[in-house]
Amino acid sequence: MAKKVLKWVGAVLGVVVLAAAGLILWLTVTEYKPDAVEDVEVWNQGVQADSLAPGGSLTVVTQNTGYAGLGADSDFFMDGGRDVRPSSEQADANREGLAGQLGEYGADVYFLQEVDTDSSRSYGVDQSQRYWDRLGVSYLSAHALNYSCDFVPFPWPPLGKVHSGLQTLSRFPVGEAQRVALPCPFSWPVSAANLKRCLLVSYVPLEGSDKELVLVNLHLEAYDDGEGKAAQTKMLMDFLTAEYEKGNYVIAGGDFNQTFPGALDAYPIQDPELWTPGVLENDILPEGWQFACDLSVPSCRLLNHPYDPDPAGNQFYVIDGFILSPNVRLDSVETLDRQFRYTDHNPVSVRVTLEAEGQ
Repeated sequence: MAKKVLKWVGAVLGVVVLAAAGLILWLTVTEYKPDAVEDVEVWNQGVQADSLAPGGSLTVVTQNTGYAGLGADSDFFMDGGRDVRPSSEQADANREGLAGQLGEYGADVYFLQEVDTDSSRSYGVDQSQRYWDRLGVSYLSAHALNYSCDFVPFPWPPLGKVHSGLQTLSRFPVGEAQRVALPCPFSWPVSAANLKRCLLVSYVPLEGSDKELVLVNLHLEAYDDGEGKAAQTKMLMDFLTAEYEKGNYVIAGGDFNQTFPGALDAYPIQDPELWTPGVLENDILPEGWQFACDLSVPSCRLLNHPYDPDPAGNQFYVIDGFILSPNVRLDSVETLDRQFRYTDHNPVSVRVTLEAEGQ
């Protein structure tokens, strides 16, 4: 009897090992491997876009939408919670709530992160199309994948299919848009079903000038040991400074997954055993460059439990904001307090002016 049991257990284990090996092989063969730089299609190119020239001003809003799955009633397994995905009703409510809020801001440019185009966790809805529809035909839209996997096998129940990324919407003409790959800190086989972070770069021609406004939408590494964020931040700064050295105006914004200078004083880490962001230091910025963030309102909350109306019951961060080149003047920056109703991030709005050439 014992031999039969052992034989049966061995057979089951053999099947499990073969299935796991087969899954890893399939994920390896189908792994998303983008080129270092890829052109991104810009939708609505024929629209009568607003012109922009040196000396002009614009408003940019950055918003991590959390794939419409991380609203106030959610927690998340990677942050110490348990949820893997929202219900379809939650996803619909969050998506429509976010779309409505975006329509209220009236920004010239939107940097959106974690925007799904076809994912199990968001029930196959193309969120990028929905946000674009809500803002109207006066905007151009570009979307770049930073997570593309037909089956993510973890946790349980598994995430399943994920196709998600960055979306930039602009009232101004976009001459071209590019996906610029960032370093990936994960090795095989984890990398096969993990994010492939990138920058979504949009080049806006400026009226009466041979220079361009370079809009850089970003979402840096979250769940790494810190080396990935550091490598990605270095590459980001190298890219931004190279564009500025061409004479261009540069606005980079999004979810840095790193706290801005002074943010830890405003929102100290309560439990270092839970998710802790990296730290942005002022010394990463060349002379004349600046961060644009608002420390008076948190831009993100930890998802170890649903949102607590009592502020003392939450771990907050300021990890969303902007970097501006020396020829971009900061007029104002504000984190809009939305109480994390539809996503775990509050939007951040910046108003800037492009310095006139020669100043």
